[in-house]
Order: sequence, then C-alpha cells, then structure tokens
Amino acid sequence: MSSEPNAAPKLVEVAAGLIIDREGRLLLGQRPQGKPYAGWWELPGGKLEPGEDALTALARELDEELGIQVTEATPWITHVHAYSHATVRLEFCRVTGWRGEPRGLENQRLAWVDPRQDIDVLQAGLGEGQLLPATLPPLAWMQVPDTLVIGGIGTPAGLAGHLARVERALRAGVRLFQFREPDWPEGPQAASLHAALQALLGVARAQGARVLVNSAHPLAWANEADGLHLRSADLALGRPEGLAAHAWLGASVHDADQIAQARALGARYAVLGPVLATPTHPQAEPLGWARFAALREHAGLPLFALGGQGLATRDEARRQGAHGIAGIRLLAELGG
Repeated sequence: MSSEPNAAPKLVEVAAGLIIDREGRLLLGQRPQGKPYAGWWELPGGKLEPGEDALTALARELDEELGIQVTEATPWITHVHAYSHATVRLEFCRVTGWRGEPRGLENQRLAWVDPRQDIDVLQAGLGEGQLLPATLPPLAWMQVPDTLVIGGIGTPAGLAGHLARVERALRAGVRLFQFREPDWPEGPQAASLHAALQALLGVARAQGARVLVNSAHPLAWANEADGLHLRSADLALGRPEGLAAHAWLGASVHDADQIAQARALGARYAVLGPVLATPTHPQAEPLGWARFAALREHAGLPLFALGGQGLATRDEARRQGAHGIAGIRLLAELGG
C-alpha cells in the first residue's frame, strides 16, 4: 500500500458468484477464521489474477473453494464497495450450472438460502454471523423479477383481453409489469384508465406480482401501485416529491449518463434500449449487444434489455449481462 498520507485505498478486482440451484436457492459461505471479516457471510469468489476476466477467475476460485467445476455462468452486475482497508470492485456473475457438490474446502460453513425472502428474515435464518456489507446489494437486486412486461391495453375495449393475457403470463412466472398506456383515448373515456389500472393491480397482486406506473401518468397512481417508472426525459427532475418511501423506482435509459442518473436516484432497475430493431420504434438506432454489454459493465444496477426482445433472445441477453428482458410485445408471447 502506498505510504502517501492521503493515498486512496487500493482497488481490488474480485469475481463473486451467485450460485443458484434448480430450486432457486442461493449459496452463501461464511468467511473462515484467519481471514478479514471472519464469521461474516458472503458470496463465494475471489480476486482476479493478472490477465483473467471475471468468469475465468470465478471458475478457478469456485474449484479451489468449493470443489465444483462451473459449466454455465453469465456476467451480471459490477459494484464498487469501499472498505476501510481497500476499495473492492466486485464483478457479480450468475452461476446456474456446475459439476460436483459444493463443499467448504477452506473450512468455511456453507448455507443454501432463499433469496426471495426479506433480507432480515434471511439473515435471521443464518444464525451467527452477519451478511458482509458488499453482499447486501446483490441480495436486493435478486428481488427484481427478470421479465418486465410493458403496457399493452391500448383502449378500453382491449382491457378484458389484456387481463386474460396477464393472468396467463402470471401462470408462466411473470412478476413485474409496467402500466404505460399512451394511446388511451382522451375525453369521456379518460377516467376509465384509472379503473383499468385498478383492475390490473387486482389481478397482479393476487399472484404476488408488482406493477409500476409510468411517469406519463399521475404520481398518485404510482403510490396506489407498487412504484414509479421514470421516462428517460424525467430522470433529470429527480425522485418526485410525494412518491411513497417504500415505492419501487425504475427508469428508462439510453446512455451512460442516464444510467448514472438512475443509479443516483436509487432506482431498483433500469431499462436500456433499444438493443435490437423493433417495430414499435422503427426510427430508433439500435444499440446492439456489444454496446449494451459495455454500458452494463459500469451500470451498477440491474439492466433490462429492451427492443426486439422475446423468448428467443432471453439467453443472449443473459450472456451479455442483462438482468432480464423487457418489452411491450412480451405479453403476447408469454400470455398469448
């Protein structure tokens, strides 16, 4: 470490794995005696060696720590956390395939936990030892569903069919919806849009799903629902006064500056696009997967891929580090 009195703490590059089994459980390890923060619970992983990328380093570390050989892993979210002794740049990766049974080869305790639980409940179930501070953000991000269905009612005549498709999508596992209806008619029928939101909330909440209201609609509606989704043009206005403290906040973004704005506002997620060409916005220049992946690397929050997304692109989106996929046409595919 530098002897300069005001030298910044060194930056340590770390790969950390979210090892997720077929039941959706997440593996945590308790740091063994003799290491800093001994007894604290963390995600398995370790430092990158010179010339390694995160996935290569993680595969090596999990073999050494747990005795498993990774067969399927994808990048996810990079997070910077400052400890007193160092600043750590954690490259979190999702691990969904491996050979062998995880074992504590460094005399560390292991525990499979349900990441869908409230973090306080999860912590209580671990018994002795606290969750390492840098482990808390990914646990919160895992609470965000990986498929976001956007709008799609269109007109009052389309409500019944829309709700039927939502119910089928819920049975398929979708748990996050954005209420966005720019084409709803004005005039005498305008008041029926609020009733349409309430109908959607009734169907979604019966299955434990969340609905966020687009910022084109009244803020009071977002408080009735589960939160607010900011249009990219509204990001500069900040978190609206009057938005409930417990409300989720999402955002639409198109570049690095807007991603940074969303992160500064405490957004749970951001929707980045269009990644691929889409008929709903034919004039928009697609980012492409390479640009999406580059922006994801420094985003610091879950990013949904938007634009030309569907079941056929879901695996590619994960390979590029997307948290999941978002779109208007997803409802027709998932609940058609």
